[in-house]
This record gives sequence, C-alpha cells and structure tokens, in this order.
Amino acid sequence: MKIYLDDDSAAALLVRLLKADGHDVVYPDQVGYGGKPDPAHFLFAIQNRRVLLTGNNDDFELLHDLVLGAGGRHPGLLVVRKDNDRKRDLDARRIARALRKLIQSGAPIADELIILNHWR
Repeated sequence: MKIYLDDDSAAALLVRLLKADGHDVVYPDQVGYGGKPDPAHFLFAIQNRRVLLTGNNDDFELLHDLVLGAGGRHPGLLVVRKDNDRKRDLDARRIARALRKLIQSGAPIADELIILNHWR
C-alpha cells in the first residue's frame, strides 16, 4: 500500500515497521511538507494516490466529508485515535498490526475514513 504519514504520525519506528510489511511510505519532512496545514497534506495524499495515516481525527473527518460531499474521491484515510486509554490506544507496533488486519479483511479503503483502533 502507498501510505503518506501525517506530521503527527511520522515516527521513525512506524516508518520502519510499515516498510518492513512491504508498504511504500513517505512522510512530510521527506517531501517538503513538514508543518503544512492539514488540507495540504490531504491534497498531497490525493494527488499522489496515497492513503493518509493520521492521529488527527477531527480535522481529517471534516476534509473527508468535504471531498466526498463535493463529489470527489480519495485513496483513503486511516485514523489512529488517542484517547489516553492503554487498552484502546495504539503504539507503532499495534498500528502496523491493525493495518495488517484491515488489509487481510479485504475491507474497502478508498474513499473511507477508517479508525485503525477498531482493528487492533
């Protein structure tokens, strides 16, 4: 899967784990987008046909709704919620495992906003 990590998700360990699972991963600092606003990240992901992985649920849910409401499409949004609950929160290893489970399920990803925590 081609993945673009949002600024808040671009940890070195997560990059390594996702690449080890065979994903093509890029992150903002790597492509000159470090610190840009969320709409710029989402546009980059859409234009480069990459699923965006973020911890920023609220802003990206609005962007997801905007794109689909305007008749557009996107490769998919993967959200990792941080609820300060050790049972539900995901570290890098659990994110990679949740993504493996999601892919194995065959669930659609394009044009979807998927909470990865549900796949732990």
